[in-house]
Amino acid sequence: MLTTFADLEKQTARLPARTVALVIAQDARLQEAAFKLESDNLLRTLFIGDRAAIQEAAARLGRLIPEEHIFEASNPANAASLAVKIAREGKADFLMKGKLETAELLRPVVNRETGLFRGAVMSHVALFEVPAYRKLLAVTDGGMLPYPTLEQKKGIIRNAVGLLHAIGYENPKVCILAATEKINQKMPETMEAALLKDMANSGELGDCTAEGPISLDLALTKERSGDKGYASPCAGDADLLVVPNIHAGNILGKCLVEMAKAKMAGLVVGAQCPIALASRGSSAEELRRSLLLARAVCGM
Repeated sequence: MLTTFADLEKQTARLPARTVALVIAQDARLQEAAFKLESDNLLRTLFIGDRAAIQEAAARLGRLIPEEHIFEASNPANAASLAVKIAREGKADFLMKGKLETAELLRPVVNRETGLFRGAVMSHVALFEVPAYRKLLAVTDGGMLPYPTLEQKKGIIRNAVGLLHAIGYENPKVCILAATEKINQKMPETMEAALLKDMANSGELGDCTAEGPISLDLALTKERSGDKGYASPCAGDADLLVVPNIHAGNILGKCLVEMAKAKMAGLVVGAQCPIALASRGSSAEELRRSLLLARAVCGM
């Protein structure tokens, strides 16, 4: 069990360096995050974007990037396509989104012929360090699939369980969220949650223990499960929260960050390599956490 991102960093420090391609890399905060992990021998960095702007941002940090590490791209679309090509050729182990829209980066990624698609669902996993919770907490999918079908939710859970395995969780506890823990035919999310629980606990979704439908308070707080007489090995001990749709995941994630003062890292998983994502307004520290998480799960 990892309690903080510092624990994840200590664990990752034992791994060999991997190569990241920064897409639209002319952002001093993004470069600062990558340079920090480079100095810790965890990363090698390729920079994609406007060559002059990339060197100018590096100069503000007192750095000079070797010219062979910079790949010129005239606009975000070209940069995203070039990054995917570099990853397909094995020159980069994962990608990191810089100053471009997420959709611009993912468009060439999901191309079935030339992208990084490998036949499975691609989904977003956010990892949070929440001061009020005793361990790192994963949430999926708050950033990729708007209204996932039951089949897509199976893939979403497989992806997230795989990520947790990669960072050391042998049998993560998966809570499939709904507004109530009771199955209600008028609330399809509850019915799907019950089906997914059965699939997970029969081994279809990877090595994990699942509960669903389950409300958020029962998933995170043992006292609430006691109050309600709710018995489950997952109650009050969730490692992974599976939300019913992107809106619930987006709202939950922003509440954790803005109101609960959580620290966050985010990835797209299920492609041929991890893709680290963060808001364009993220601090260098948040960008570093996403890079660190991507490095930790390379090869999953």
